[in-house]
Amino acid sequence: MNNRVYVGNASFETTEDTIRDLFAPHGEVTSVRMITDRETGRFRGFLFVEMETEEQAEAAIAALDGTEVDGRALKVNIARERSPRSQDR
Repeated sequence: MNNRVYVGNASFETTEDTIRDLFAPHGEVTSVRMITDRETGRFRGFLFVEMETEEQAEAAIAALDGTEVDGRALKVNIARERSPRSQDR
């Protein structure tokens, strides 16, 4: 079961409240995680939304992929598991 949604191409002005309001009509939003730069703390333009169920996540993806928010067309799809990072960093 994958109820995590990746949202890319978000404007740097987009807020968590904007995302919650956007996703709420499609089901219960359990969390929003906006990814920030480690050094500057600035939002990097992508985030993850967790919905209550997989069906709600799929409905949100179908409805919201390509939707314009704050002047940017969002890329919305199922979040993939992150590949392991190299220890050479």
